[in-house]
Amino acid sequence: MTQHCGFVAIVGRANVGKSTLLNRILGRKISITSRKPQTTRYQILGIHTQDDVQLVFLDTPGWQRRPKSMINRLMNSQVKQALTDVDVAIQVSDARGWYNDDDLVYSMLTRTQTPIILAMNKHDLLDSKAALLPQIASHAENRIFEALIPICARNGNGVEDLWRSTVGCIPEREHIFPKDQITTHPERFIAAEIIREKSMKYLGDELPYRTTVIVDDFVDREDITHIHATLWVDRSSQKPIVIGKGGNLMKRICAAARLELEHFLGRKVYLKAWVKTKRGWRDNAEALQKIGLTEP
Repeated sequence: MTQHCGFVAIVGRANVGKSTLLNRILGRKISITSRKPQTTRYQILGIHTQDDVQLVFLDTPGWQRRPKSMINRLMNSQVKQALTDVDVAIQVSDARGWYNDDDLVYSMLTRTQTPIILAMNKHDLLDSKAALLPQIASHAENRIFEALIPICARNGNGVEDLWRSTVGCIPEREHIFPKDQITTHPERFIAAEIIREKSMKYLGDELPYRTTVIVDDFVDREDITHIHATLWVDRSSQKPIVIGKGGNLMKRICAAARLELEHFLGRKVYLKAWVKTKRGWRDNAEALQKIGLTEP
């Protein structure tokens, strides 16, 4: 049987649903999601094998027009690196409108000469699909896409059409990964991301961007996994906010993270987390290297 295998970059401006789309395709959550922009900080690799086709997806951080800190510049570098030698790029946009930052992403993609498929996400929030017609007409006149697919990553509508269009851009090639593998990221990395996602849920609008998570210890003991983690904040005044009165906020973050980790790992989890001030970590190359962000 002839096999097809290819690399697919999922790109777009912030908060258009890239990670939700990857999780929907895989049928399992490996990329954290949030209503807050810039949730994704890394390339998240997801593998989906269906019959003779294997697609290797690279979920990327939202592209930022004016990155102000080192962490934001490195996140943009993650996007550029993901576009190296991929077979096709899926640009995700919000079906409710096309913005200047969408054009910025599109221009970056055209410079790579990679085939581009446009996934117009969140079309379920429109009054009708007919509302897409003016935008589709504008794309046909001004831009070149292999296909334009209205989707709803949240409920899966249109995602099968997107899969078929993507497969059409993939070459004949032997599969790279076992058919049951869905990612190359270690469980320790996923654990840190899940804890960070829960901190984003319970913290305010600005503070999540000032925090990150380090997993200090990840040990399997019989039928329980022990995880010790540290949440970094970049100012000492933020520490009591994250901990909360009587430690209540940290307890809520840890409880929510533990439940999801148990679901992901399929076993009991003991989770203990601390909060530590790491002043200026977002502009500190050594600190960023410790959380896995370096120049590609």
